[in-house]
Amino acid sequence: MKHIVIGTAGHIDHGKTSLIKALTGRETDTLEEERKRGISINLGFTYFNLPSGQSVGIVDVPGHEKFIKNMLAGASGLDMVILVVAADEGMMPQTIEHIDILSYLNIKKGLVVMTKCDMVDDEMLELAEEDIKEGLVGTFLEGAEILKVDSLSKRGIAELIDKLDKMSSEVEERNNNLPARLNIDRVFSIKGFGTVVTGTIIEGTIHVNDELEIYPRAKKAVVRNIQVHGNNEEEAYAGQRTAINLANIKVTDIERGDILAAPDSLLESMMIDVKIKLLNHDGCKLENWDRLKLYHGTREILCRAVPLEKEEMKAGDEGFVQLRLEEKIVCKKLDPFVIRTYSPMDTIGGGLIIDVSNEKHSINKYTPKLIEELKIKESGDDKSILEVYLKNNSSSFPKIQDMMSYVGVSRDRIEEVIAQLKEDGKVLDINNRIVHKDYFDFIEGKLVRILEKYHKENTLKIGMPKQEAGSKVDSSFKAKDIDAFLARVKEDDLIKIQNNQVSLKEFEVKLTDEQKSIKLDIEKKLKSMGYNDIATIEEICGGDKNKKDVLDSMIGSDVQLLDEEYIISNELYEKAKKSMLDFLGKNSEMTLAEFRDLINSSRKISMLILESFDKEKLTKRVENKRVLY
Repeated sequence: MKHIVIGTAGHIDHGKTSLIKALTGRETDTLEEERKRGISINLGFTYFNLPSGQSVGIVDVPGHEKFIKNMLAGASGLDMVILVVAADEGMMPQTIEHIDILSYLNIKKGLVVMTKCDMVDDEMLELAEEDIKEGLVGTFLEGAEILKVDSLSKRGIAELIDKLDKMSSEVEERNNNLPARLNIDRVFSIKGFGTVVTGTIIEGTIHVNDELEIYPRAKKAVVRNIQVHGNNEEEAYAGQRTAINLANIKVTDIERGDILAAPDSLLESMMIDVKIKLLNHDGCKLENWDRLKLYHGTREILCRAVPLEKEEMKAGDEGFVQLRLEEKIVCKKLDPFVIRTYSPMDTIGGGLIIDVSNEKHSINKYTPKLIEELKIKESGDDKSILEVYLKNNSSSFPKIQDMMSYVGVSRDRIEEVIAQLKEDGKVLDINNRIVHKDYFDFIEGKLVRILEKYHKENTLKIGMPKQEAGSKVDSSFKAKDIDAFLARVKEDDLIKIQNNQVSLKEFEVKLTDEQKSIKLDIEKKLKSMGYNDIATIEEICGGDKNKKDVLDSMIGSDVQLLDEEYIISNELYEKAKKSMLDFLGKNSEMTLAEFRDLINSSRKISMLILESFDKEKLTKRVENKRVLY
C-alpha cells in the first residue's frame, strides 16, 4: 500500500486546524500558547483512514507570516496539499505566499477547500469562489476543484473525504529502493525511551536496529523503535510520517533541519549550483551577492547568490545560480528548495539543486561550458549525469557509494548505468576503479611522456620498473591498480612489458661495439656462476661506469635484479622459478628450507630469490611459508 502525507496551506485564521479536526477528530494545536492565541505556531501532525482503507498522515502548518520557516519545514515531503481559503475573506497575502512556496516543492496534487461557508450568503460564496479562481491562474493549482465546507457543522466534510480518497489513489508511489532519508522536523525525549525524532521518510526504508547517520553532524545512531500513526512497526517506508526512537544519541545532539539517513548516502558542501525561477511578482529580482535565506528539507541556511548567466535576474526569470552557503548543506541532486530575501523576508523564488560544487563559479569565458554541464545534470538522465560526474571526478576514483549519492539512485541502477557506459566506450574499469575515458586518455598520455623522458635519460635501460612507472602516473595506485592500468595501455599498443620493466613499444636499447663486447664479458661471468656464488653489482662492475651502464641495459632481459645489490642471470632465475612452480604444483606450501634444498643454495640467496617471486606476485608469504599468489 502507498504511504501518503497530506498538508494544509493558507492564511492565518482561515480554519486549517479546525478543518483537520473535522476530518480526523483530533486537535493538532498542542502548545498552550497556540490554544491561548487561537493560532498555529508550530507544526501539527495527525492521521486518519480514508474509506478505501488508505491511511494518510496530515501535516497542519501555521499560516502566520512570522512562522513561514515552520510552514516550510512542514511542507517538505508532502504528496498532496489542501489549500484552505476562508469564504469571508478570500485570497489573502499568506494564501498567495503559501501557493508560491508549494509551487517549488514538487507537490503535484492539490485541491482548494473554502471554509466558513455557513458564515456568508450565497452571493458572497460565489464572489469568494471567483476570487480564488482568479488568484490561482498561473499556479500549479490553476483549475483545481474548489470544495465548500464548514468545519463546525460538518457541511461538505464527507464530500471532501471522498475527494481525498480518489486523489490519493492517483498519487505516485515513492521509491523504497533508495538509501533511507528522513528530514527531521521535531526532536524530543520520552522518559524511559530517550531521543525521538519525527519526519516524513523521503526515500527508502528504515528498519528497527538499522544504524543511520545524523547529517550534517556525522553522528551515528541505532534505530531502537519505530512508530507510524501511533503503532509500533518493524519498518517504515518512503511516504510515511514516522517517529523514530534512537539509541546512542542525545536530544542536544540533534535539531530540526538535520537529516537522518543511510551512512555515506548524501552529498555535503558549502556551495551548490542550482536552477532558480523567480516569482513573477513586482519587485522580485536577484543580483550578484544578494544575501538570501535558503529553505531545503526542514533546514534554513543563509547564503549569497552568484547568478551565472546574467548579472541580474528579474521577476519571472529562470537561470543557473551558484549559492555560497554560510553553513554546510546536506542534499541530493534535484532536491527542491525555496529562497527568501534576507530583509525584509519575502519569498522570491525557488528551484532545484543541480550539483554540489567544490569550485567557485562566476560569469567568465568558461561559463558556457559550465552551463552546458549543468543542463545535462538538470535533465535527470542517469546515464548523462553519471558520465559528467565521472568526467569531472575520475581523478579521485569515486566509489559506487559516491556515485549513488550523486545521481540519487540505487546500487543496482548505478551498476546498470556503468555497464551501459562501458558498452558505449565512455568509461573503463581499472581494477574496480571506474574512470571516464577522457581521464584514462589523460593518464595514458602522462605515462607516455614519463617513459619518453625516462628513455632519453636512460638509453641503456630496457624500461622503467612497473611500480615506479605506475606510481609516477598516480601515487595512489597500488600494485594491482598498476597492473590493470598498464595492461589496458598495452591493449592500445603503446607499451611493452618485459620482466616487470615497462617501455614504449618502439623503444630498443642500442649498444655500441664496445658496449656489446662488455655485455659478452658480463654474460660469460654470470654464466660461470651458480646459485651459491651469485654476484653483486659492485663485483661485476668494480666501479666502472661503462660496465654499469651496460649491466643496466641487461636488467630485465638477460639479468634479474634481486634487490638493490644482488643480480642473477635470467637463465638461473627462470630455472629456480620452474623448480618452485613444480613443487607448489604438487604441494600446497613451501618452506624456505625446502626451496633452499631444491636449488642447492644458501639460505640468504634462497631468501633473495623468494622475495623476488613475491614481488612478481608469483608467491606470497603466509607466516613462514610460501604459497602460490
